[in-house]
Amino acid sequence: MQPTRSNSPELNGPPRRLILRSPVLWTAAAGWLTVNVLVLAVADDRLPFDWPSTTESTPGGRLVEANVALAEVLLLIGVTVLLTRRRTRPDVAARAPERSVALTETLLLLAYGASGLALGFALARSLGWHPFGFHLAGTLYGTHDHVGAAEAVTWALYNLVVYAVLPLLFFRRRYSAEQLNLRSSDRRADALLIGVVLVVESAVQFAVLRPELFDLGGRQLLLGVPATFALYFAGTVLPAMVFLYAILLPRLLKLTGSTVATVVLGGLAYTVLHLWDAWTLFTTPGDALLSVSFLLLTYFAPGMMKSVLTLRTGNAWVHVWAYHAFAPHTLADTPHVVRIFRI
Repeated sequence: MQPTRSNSPELNGPPRRLILRSPVLWTAAAGWLTVNVLVLAVADDRLPFDWPSTTESTPGGRLVEANVALAEVLLLIGVTVLLTRRRTRPDVAARAPERSVALTETLLLLAYGASGLALGFALARSLGWHPFGFHLAGTLYGTHDHVGAAEAVTWALYNLVVYAVLPLLFFRRRYSAEQLNLRSSDRRADALLIGVVLVVESAVQFAVLRPELFDLGGRQLLLGVPATFALYFAGTVLPAMVFLYAILLPRLLKLTGSTVATVVLGGLAYTVLHLWDAWTLFTTPGDALLSVSFLLLTYFAPGMMKSVLTLRTGNAWVHVWAYHAFAPHTLADTPHVVRIFRI
């Protein structure tokens, strides 16, 4: 079946001119600038977070890193647009139901996602663990707290069932794999895009973040790399792919009629699902403001990138392989998993 061409002028018209005129784009840019200003206004000389894996803990230094990361995401978005410019892009909005049904399903999805976060908080805390969000405690930033194997496995299973298995079982009975962005319309073009984005992102990971992966021994690499891939594939990669990019994203596009708005909302939704990252602090208003600010600075841009990859290809699997499962998680978090499982 040939993919239908999108009716969105932002996809098929002169993209740069239309995108630059979008009020949503300028609102997002103003919001990003506001977050930067708030961090400088609220933070002391040192940030209060437990971030042993970061190279910089001063507010100014972390803001520089966050803005460099945003620039890299914008570069990757440009690469994605360049590589997909000649493709006939699927009409992702047409894969969602009519607006009234899409609105109902979207509201139910958001309520379900909030309930999943609340239950994950209560369940994990009752067991003496860190609250369950889309990242295991210690992911990306590291942690001085002990994270046990039981906590890691339970976290992965909880997220897999709540955000991937149950939503997919429900929606797959009503919608086809194509309607859920689970089928490629151009495998060769998808493979090229995945390869280019993965190479660029991996190179940035090595050059900027300097992952500890290659400080590990041979046995640790042999066991730790597949263990990390499996743990994070179950705990964050599949849940994000199914809940956000297979199900929610087409409905957001249907409701907004705007590619730019959908990309921004995809970034915000991805950020919210990381609310319980173990480093966040909500004990004081200042710490809460800083926590929300750095959640946005950390996850908003990657969430947008995943949205762009999905909308440009109509295939939610593309972001899984290009920009999630291998880089950053397997590259960055293998040392963490090696410590958790005492490999």
